Amino acid sequence: MDPPPSEALLQALEQLFALNALNAKGELTKTGRRMAEFPLDPMLSKMVVASEKYNCSNEILSVAAMLSVGNSIFYRPKDKQVYADVARMKFGNEGDCITLLNVYNSWKEMDFSNQWCFENFIQIRSMRRARDVRDQLEGLLKRVDIEIKSNNNLVAIKKAIMSGFFLHAAKLQKDGSYRTLKNPQTVYIHPTSGLVEKRPRWVVYSELVLTTKEYIRQVTEVKPEWLVEIAPHYYDGLATMAMSHGQGKLAL
Repeated sequence: MDPPPSEALLQALEQLFALNALNAKGELTKTGRRMAEFPLDPMLSKMVVASEKYNCSNEILSVAAMLSVGNSIFYRPKDKQVYADVARMKFGNEGDCITLLNVYNSWKEMDFSNQWCFENFIQIRSMRRARDVRDQLEGLLKRVDIEIKSNNNLVAIKKAIMSGFFLHAAKLQKDGSYRTLKNPQTVYIHPTSGLVEKRPRWVVYSELVLTTKEYIRQVTEVKPEWLVEIAPHYYDGLATMAMSHGQGKLAL
């Protein structure tokens, strides 16, 4: 077995350090030890651990479970695309992660109904898998002594999401594209995103995919000042710029 490329290893260590999973000596922090309990991508793990601070662990467990099953929640039959799009709009446009949360909550309210999934053009197998993942994560949450708390405040939920995905922040450009903040590159919101037409000024995203363009998926609308609040160590230059404008807001 070949060792991983040194560059990939270095990037992984830098990511873990930025997420506060490692200290300057490369040792696991308390946050890192908690994150290690979850069989998730580090950013998802950090989001789950950060939910404690924002008292929304119940909601974030659902978001993490839905994100972990990939992009297979919704489907659009060729002969019913309009109906499928209308059904999806019922779950809001505050961001794709919030949409996934609304889908899971609605499914739960309908007693995990198969018929409800059929009527709303949602993949029942993906939902069942998300429920299984969520049950597992809930058990692990107790192991790291994080209490299950519910909070319907969207700002709190979005801040918890950003706590995991602040490394994936991007800003809208005049031509409708987005520019990532660190290691700048031009990206576009994926056509399947609920925010593709809304085009919010600032977003975080869970993944970058290359098809005909560089697309960002699972996009959440955020406020730029949250970057400085949540990750000042990572966006120190932005923090300085925010202070220079005197209003605590970023104006890049």
